[in-house]
Amino acid sequence: MNKDDINSIKALLSSPKAIVIIPHKNPDGDAIGSTLGLYRYLKMYNHNVIVIAPNDYPDFLKWMPDESTILKYESQQEESDDYIKNADILFTLDFNSLSRIGDMEAAVTAAQGMKIMIDHHQQPDQYAKYMYSDVSMSSTCEMVFNFIDMLGDSDKINSDIATCLYAGIMTDTGSFRFPSTTSATHHIIGNLIEKGARNSDIHNNIYDTNSYERLQLLGRALSNLKVIPEYRTAYITLSQDELNTFNFKKGDTEGFVNYGLSLKGIIFAAIFIENQQENIIKISLRSKGDFSVNKLSRTHFSGGGHTNAAGGKSDLNLNETIDKFISILPQYKQDLKA
Repeated sequence: MNKDDINSIKALLSSPKAIVIIPHKNPDGDAIGSTLGLYRYLKMYNHNVIVIAPNDYPDFLKWMPDESTILKYESQQEESDDYIKNADILFTLDFNSLSRIGDMEAAVTAAQGMKIMIDHHQQPDQYAKYMYSDVSMSSTCEMVFNFIDMLGDSDKINSDIATCLYAGIMTDTGSFRFPSTTSATHHIIGNLIEKGARNSDIHNNIYDTNSYERLQLLGRALSNLKVIPEYRTAYITLSQDELNTFNFKKGDTEGFVNYGLSLKGIIFAAIFIENQQENIIKISLRSKGDFSVNKLSRTHFSGGGHTNAAGGKSDLNLNETIDKFISILPQYKQDLKA
């Protein structure tokens, strides 16, 4: 995003506007943190702002400031459609293709309001008038911090904004251990703590809220863990029956895939989760080093994301999906070799 774009956006925001902020479907910590951080910032200028999420999200994200104001499109469609239709500006955060917002896609595509994208995923679609797209960034929350700073308003970041942005950066960097975490990321984190983000409380709210059933589900997932040593690959499966047995709730499998990646010698890990309601197998992929799970997911599983973290889906059943996954590994033998 160049200086002219920033000046144009600043002029656009100089008087109160009707603004809708949208995260991707099945929003994670970065999606919720970035939208709520931007929401609180824009409210300072008396804009009429609403965050509309395509669907619900895990309980461990529902403590954030202003979270209760978020509309869920899946259950509040009529009200949401009115906001989208009448918006002067639509901010789309933490995604770069309108296909990532599920049932909202048609309404947002048809909306006449100015679209502004803030996102750090690879290969963005060209649907927005203004695009702040940077794949080198750790998170969309880091980008929202920079966006506010580029507008000359870093002094406007209060403890609530800082809390939301810290939460998103923390979750999308794997608590600051992923390669996308840079010195600039740590400088921003330090700034957010100075502005009132209580790092210990944020960590506890997100990571230390396990239910007994979630830990039992983790045990089942680990018992299903398989290793393919010749490709330095590990994968986990969870069937719908297994999810039901342990009273699965949205977000319960967050982070499970990383257990496979933590194994000595493993550089590629996957988890396959059956979702009978959507009739798909949901896939999360993680890697170390230069092996691009983004490319693999885009090629084989209708997904995408980052070099080391991506998602996808399969319309085959669980067993067929695993067979397909194993069958494609030889294509990547050179990339996965020891």
